Amino acid sequence: MGSRQRRRYHGGCAAPGVAPGATACLAAALLLLMLAFHCVLSPPLGDGDPPRPQSPTSVQSNNLGELRRNVLAADTNAYASNVLGGGSKMGEELWGSGAVHDFYACSNASNEFAGAEVNTESNRYLMIEASGGLNQQRTGIIDAVVVAHILKATLVIPKLDQKSFWEDSSDFTDIFDADYFISSLSKDVKIIQKLPDMISKTSFPYKIRVPRKCTPLCYENRVLPALLRKNVSPMVSGFYADHVSSVSVVQLTKFDYRVSNRLETYLQKLRCRVNYHALRFTDTINKMGEILVQRMREKSGGRFIALHLRFEADMLAFSGCYFGGGETERRELGTIRKRWKTLHEANPDRERRHGKCPLTPEEVGLMLRALGFGRGVHMYVASGEVYGGEETLAPLKALFPNFHSKETLASKEELEPFLPFSARMAALDFIVCDQSNVFVTNNNGNMARMLAGRRIYFGHKRTIRPNTRKLYSLLLNRTSMSWDTFASKVQTFQKGFMGEPNEVEPGRGGFYEYPLDCICQKTKVRAGHTIDHLRKNANIMENHLTDREGSDVDFVENTALPTGSSNETESEYSHGNGLDIPEIDDMISD
Repeated sequence: MGSRQRRRYHGGCAAPGVAPGATACLAAALLLLMLAFHCVLSPPLGDGDPPRPQSPTSVQSNNLGELRRNVLAADTNAYASNVLGGGSKMGEELWGSGAVHDFYACSNASNEFAGAEVNTESNRYLMIEASGGLNQQRTGIIDAVVVAHILKATLVIPKLDQKSFWEDSSDFTDIFDADYFISSLSKDVKIIQKLPDMISKTSFPYKIRVPRKCTPLCYENRVLPALLRKNVSPMVSGFYADHVSSVSVVQLTKFDYRVSNRLETYLQKLRCRVNYHALRFTDTINKMGEILVQRMREKSGGRFIALHLRFEADMLAFSGCYFGGGETERRELGTIRKRWKTLHEANPDRERRHGKCPLTPEEVGLMLRALGFGRGVHMYVASGEVYGGEETLAPLKALFPNFHSKETLASKEELEPFLPFSARMAALDFIVCDQSNVFVTNNNGNMARMLAGRRIYFGHKRTIRPNTRKLYSLLLNRTSMSWDTFASKVQTFQKGFMGEPNEVEPGRGGFYEYPLDCICQKTKVRAGHTIDHLRKNANIMENHLTDREGSDVDFVENTALPTGSSNETESEYSHGNGLDIPEIDDMISD
């Protein structure tokens, strides 16, 4: 009899070389091993990107979720411990520039500056109405002092717009220290609380609205002739008529961004003296603001980040961008956008490519973590009602759990005197953001510009502006990038957007954002920070501004906006993302 081969079974498969199906069984075993190996290397289901994304925004949203999970997972590793507590794996440079000691503020008047005593005609009075929100009104107040000097007129304390979108009944003295304002500028421009009774009862103010960015010559041609006219009421006669016959009162209405961005240096320095020294908040506002700052320092152990998030529905609607909220978002923001009759039809992808869209709260958080700020850093968020509420804020809070606002730092009783007034609430945010160690802006609105310039003037304190154009492509295309690679690219893209000295050359950008005529450089430059070194950052920002800065011309008022809003749409300049049309801020001002 022929011999018989014994069949052996190993898990149901015949031994190799024994049965005809042995080869197939071996192949099956290898396939199972490959599948197991693939499962080990692949992320869990639901963590990857969808195979057929609906839009660039949906791809970005899924990528961000994976990215956030990566960085949160890293927080539990020993490797990531160096970004905790102190808040930076990049060292102290992240909290402040090493070159700040090479510069100092210099806004004192020169010997050639004509002071109030010799530059004021006793029969000329100037009144203004500052429009918009707190920081837009601030620009109007500052420029009113400059115009009064140009026209050699006595300035009456400006009136604040109380009929606009904000419906804030606050007057100048409710927000600013009027007595200090007058006395601080007494050598520069004569300022009074109100018109003398005799003049107010007998003279009709001649109302004028000047063009945007009106130059000194523009004011001499358009406003000075009105100051030379007699505008006494025809009902006045006798002694009063003789006494006030030579008096002229001009009232400039809708006074916001009505002075040229570029002026002679002596006038720019006057702007700085008004903005950074004379114009200060009332004691009540300052005291509450200082309490908030003190509580932030106590909670943070000394230093903290302040973020001006500006992710409210009106800002998003105006931007024309899409943030992944589907048809509900398109309908809600589209309805709000209709308030501005002259805005072009939104093209979200184009706006985002051009860096015009504000980052989402999650994107801001990822940028800051990539720069090196750790999970233990304390963050103060200045914001109105965030679109999407807590669901929108949740990813940012996961990245920065030490999350604070004026509402969490102060009791309802403490905030009660401020709550009915949007300008006074904004002033509290302004104080905390101004005194933060690092200020992060997510838009180009008035508050962001004002604070950026103020922080430059008082020591080049760190101010971070997202390079939205570069970050957009990075966030969109992050499909197979490690966290370390992503962080490295963010740090590269943010060079020139970190508030370093000389990021912008003199004459470029808006003066309130870059008050470079009031910044002087010390004779000796510290080692490692030569002029050439500092100019590298300027070149980066210059390229960013090239296509965004408007020319300095007089614009014609020709565009209608909602009731209570300004009617000009020309932009004096633009920097980066978000709001770059100042006058729209009557509706969405900071």
